[in-house]
Amino acid sequence: MKKTSLVVTSILVLMMSFILINGCKVDLNKKDYLRKVLGNLDQIKSATYLSTGSSVAPGDTIMFRTIHFHTEEYTNPTDTFIGSSFAESQQIDNIKLDVFYDGKALTYLDWNSKTIEIDSFKTNTLPFRPIIPPFFNFTKSIIRYALETNDSITIDLKDFGDSIKFSLFIPYKIIEFHGNAYVRDHDYPLLSGKEKFSRYDIWINKSNALPFRYRRNMPYNTSWLTCKNVKFDKNKIEDFVVSKKFPSDFTRKIQGMQKTVKNNLLGKVAPDWVLRDFNNKGVALKELKSKVIMIQFTGIGCGPCHASIPFLKQLVTDYKDKDFELVSIETWSKDISIIKKYYNNNDLNYKFLISTDLVTKDYQIETVPAFYLLDKHRLIRKIIRGYGEETTSKEIKDAINELI
Repeated sequence: MKKTSLVVTSILVLMMSFILINGCKVDLNKKDYLRKVLGNLDQIKSATYLSTGSSVAPGDTIMFRTIHFHTEEYTNPTDTFIGSSFAESQQIDNIKLDVFYDGKALTYLDWNSKTIEIDSFKTNTLPFRPIIPPFFNFTKSIIRYALETNDSITIDLKDFGDSIKFSLFIPYKIIEFHGNAYVRDHDYPLLSGKEKFSRYDIWINKSNALPFRYRRNMPYNTSWLTCKNVKFDKNKIEDFVVSKKFPSDFTRKIQGMQKTVKNNLLGKVAPDWVLRDFNNKGVALKELKSKVIMIQFTGIGCGPCHASIPFLKQLVTDYKDKDFELVSIETWSKDISIIKKYYNNNDLNYKFLISTDLVTKDYQIETVPAFYLLDKHRLIRKIIRGYGEETTSKEIKDAINELI
C-alpha cells in the first residue's frame, strides 16, 4: 500500500508540475503577460496584412457578412483621436472600396461610381471619431483598457498550445473602442442594465506575443477579425500621403463641410418596386392595399434596427384593424438562409423583403434604420432616420395617427 501510495503521490506531483509549467503559467501572471503584449504592440510603427472580417446576426452563429481586405496600418502620434493612420482595400458585394484615414479625414474611394467621399469631421458632435481602428491599434486599446480601467471587469487567459486567448468581460456596459474606450449604452435603448455587456476575446501568437485574431461580442452583434501575412515596419508614415492615391478622373464629395441635404423625396410619390422575400415570393408596392404603409429599411446586424423589433411587432398588433401595413426591407444581406433564420428567430409578424441596389438608391438610403410613411396616394409624408425607443416610437405613432 505504501509503495502504491508513493507512486500515486509521485504521479500527482508530476501532473501538478506539468500543469504549472504548461497550463497555468500564463494564468498566474495575467497582468504581467498582458503588459508584455502591450509593450510589443507599442513597438510597432507600421504593419501590412491581409484580413478577414465576419459578423453574425443577433442570437445566431451563421455568418451574414464576410469581408476580405488588405490593410496598411501606421502608428500616428499626431492623431489625438485613435493614434493611428491606415489604408484598407475591400471588396464588398462586387464593389471595390478603398478606405483611408490620415488623422485629419476619413476618405472612401468607390471604384464603381468613381467618387471620392471625404469626411473631415467638421460636423461631428461625438466625443470621438466614429472610426473602426485597424487591427493592432484596436487590440492595443482593448488590452490597455483592461490593465488601466477602474471599471468592474473580468479578465482571463487560456492556453491553446501555440496561442493564448485573452478574454475581457465588461458587465452592465456597452464599451466600444475608438482609440480610447467609450460607453455606447445609448445605442441599445431597449436593454436593461443587466442585459448590457461587452466581451472581447483576443488570440495572441505565442511565438511573438502579438495578437492575430479578435472577437467582439455585443448584445446585438458578434464580429471577428483575423489577420495574416503580417509584415512589420516595412513602411514609413512619412510616405503615407492619401492625396497621391486619388485617381484623377474621380469626382470628389466633401462631407462635414455643410449640413446634410434634406431628403428630396418628401412629399413625392414613393418609387415603385417589386421585391422578393426569403421564400422567393414577389411583393409589389402597388399591390399593397392598406391606406397607410410604413416601409422600414433595415440591416441584419444593425443594433438600432434590432432594437426596434419589439416596437414594430407591437405596432402591427395595435394597428391590425386600422388600415395600416408595415413592410421591412433588408439592405445589408442577400443571403436567403440567414434572412429566413433572422425572421424566424425574431418571430416577425410583418413582411420582410430583400432590397436591390436600385431600390436602396431610389429611396436615398445611406444609413439604417430609416422609416418612410406613405399615405393612400403613396406620397411619402414622413421620413424618420435612426431609432430611439421613446422618441422614435412616439414620432412614428403620431405620424400614423395623422394619416389614418
